[in-house]
Amino acid sequence: MDLNFTPEELAFRAEIRQWVAANLPKDISHKVHNALRLSKDDMQRWAKILGKQGWHGWAWPKQFGGPGWNAVQRHLFEEECALAGAPRVVPFGPVMVAPVIMAFGSPEQQQRHLPGIMSGEVWWSQGYSEPGSGSDLASVKTRAERQGDAYIVNGQKTWTTLGQHGDWIFCLVRTDPTVKPQAGISFLLIDMKSPGITVRPIIMLDGEHEVNEVFFDNVEVPAENLVGEENKGWTYAKYLLAHERTNIADVNRAKRELERLKRIAKAEGVLDDSRFRDQIALLEVAIVALEMMVLRVLSAEKSGKQSLDVAGLLKIRGSEIQQRYTELMMLAAGPYALPFVFEAMEAGWQGDHVGAAHCAPLASHYFNYRKTTIYGGSNEVQRNIVAQTVLG
Repeated sequence: MDLNFTPEELAFRAEIRQWVAANLPKDISHKVHNALRLSKDDMQRWAKILGKQGWHGWAWPKQFGGPGWNAVQRHLFEEECALAGAPRVVPFGPVMVAPVIMAFGSPEQQQRHLPGIMSGEVWWSQGYSEPGSGSDLASVKTRAERQGDAYIVNGQKTWTTLGQHGDWIFCLVRTDPTVKPQAGISFLLIDMKSPGITVRPIIMLDGEHEVNEVFFDNVEVPAENLVGEENKGWTYAKYLLAHERTNIADVNRAKRELERLKRIAKAEGVLDDSRFRDQIALLEVAIVALEMMVLRVLSAEKSGKQSLDVAGLLKIRGSEIQQRYTELMMLAAGPYALPFVFEAMEAGWQGDHVGAAHCAPLASHYFNYRKTTIYGGSNEVQRNIVAQTVLG
């Protein structure tokens, strides 16, 4: 197992770094480095810049319009974008549904949807979780009944991240209630402008409109929007979730946020405290260990060996690390991290801050990141899966 980058890979990294430095808008990177609120325009502007270069689908093979990079090149691209302060690409289109369409979709579906995803023009949402179906995803109850050339969809999805911006949504729906749960699920692509769809905001503790409830009331969906075969959606869902959980680990963002933590600790005068430095060191060790796990997977893929089945482990450790660095930032700022002024999250805000400006987003991010060990399959469920599939 070789975890060192080759000269060719280091040259690729330098090329990516140069391109990102030249093309990433400075106002966007400023927001990312300082944890300020990103608007839809910010996120989509960067997506379109990547799309114009053919990199919004950076993990796509050449046959579908992607750059055809190997696993190591994809990792280096993600790392350079994160360290430069690029927004995390909204994954629902390029990282989640696109691979499913490539692997299981019809040629017509591929031609219709993949170009809009690559260009960044079409915003996708994910319709998986329901009020009674979160970690137990196989229990979805949203029904899709076949009537002629269409499915009639009724039900509800929840925790739909950024669904208020969605143009399309990919959904798990129940098409056969008479068989065992996993066997009666299908995978549908649904235009969110369809009559009968209602998106209702869920306002979070920090005042943000990040997630939503989505209601389907006799929504007519053309049968041609079924991906693959009817009642085979569970297979496609598992394929997608492997991509999601690896993406959630996000070791590159953790490396960037570690440097932000150090800046905050220095500014707040706690970097000289040996006990606090110990906590930063422990976090840095955890991030390096997570990175080594990612590199082990890349090394296996690069050598043509069976890729390590560690998506669940990556999700568990990555989410715990995200929670830890937000907690340490709060501890570094002390009482100045507690007050929350919603408007102070905006770039260029001229009002008074309680404490230094870098304190403004700390409480918001700390409470928001409590979600990371729950979404994408809760860590408790992931540990069960790891025990069954990895430990045997």
